[in-house]
Amino acid sequence: LPLVQRDYRFERVWFWGCIQGVHGAYYIAEGLGPDRAAPRSRLYSLNCLDWSLLTPATKEMLALAEQVKGRFQGDPSFEYSLAEINAEAAARLVQSGKEPVIKEEARLIATIEQIDRAVGIVPRGAFVKTPLGSVHENRYFEGLSLVEAKKLSSYFHFTEPVNLKNKTLMEKADLDPSTDFLDSLEHDIPRGSWSIQLEKGGTVVVLRSLLWLGLTFYHVPTTKQFGYIYFGTGEKNLDLPFML
Repeated sequence: LPLVQRDYRFERVWFWGCIQGVHGAYYIAEGLGPDRAAPRSRLYSLNCLDWSLLTPATKEMLALAEQVKGRFQGDPSFEYSLAEINAEAAARLVQSGKEPVIKEEARLIATIEQIDRAVGIVPRGAFVKTPLGSVHENRYFEGLSLVEAKKLSSYFHFTEPVNLKNKTLMEKADLDPSTDFLDSLEHDIPRGSWSIQLEKGGTVVVLRSLLWLGLTFYHVPTTKQFGYIYFGTGEKNLDLPFML
């Protein structure tokens, strides 16, 4: 990863996790620039030595990837036939002069984007938004207190906010625009899709997503240490509403 950071001139590189396929695994890393809210560059590797840059996810890619069900194969060049999955989507692609297939690499790009949007999280106050709109790490962030760390409202989705725009002026009055510029986890649907646990005698707070099984976030209260990692099959737990 330090070599990836040097070669691509990233300011920082995160190891994002691993998506396990039938015949192999995809190891994922994310490169970040000075503005943490800017789209992240994503790379994947099959052996943790040779890294390939992934293209940004498009709306079409996300829509097609949602049609594909089942495990990843572990081969980026593997092609899923859309004719077998969704005849309408396949017909639209044929009409526009494209082949009715989706490559596993495109599905991988879309799945990483979906997971990051749905369950990529950070503690409240870890990042600040400047008046110019860019987002940077908060140098004065010293971690959440143990009391705050046990609350879902103390964690934010690290992506473009959706619910925040729908809040009334009265609700926004108590928010600090420099730190409360993201969506909180407390209103996530379905309710109960997060599990909060205390590890190591209450010195580490661990959040696990029940919607994307394999996503684990940790934070050591009163310190700057936090992060999340995904180790799973890249499949969404669509049965969750019936399990709660």
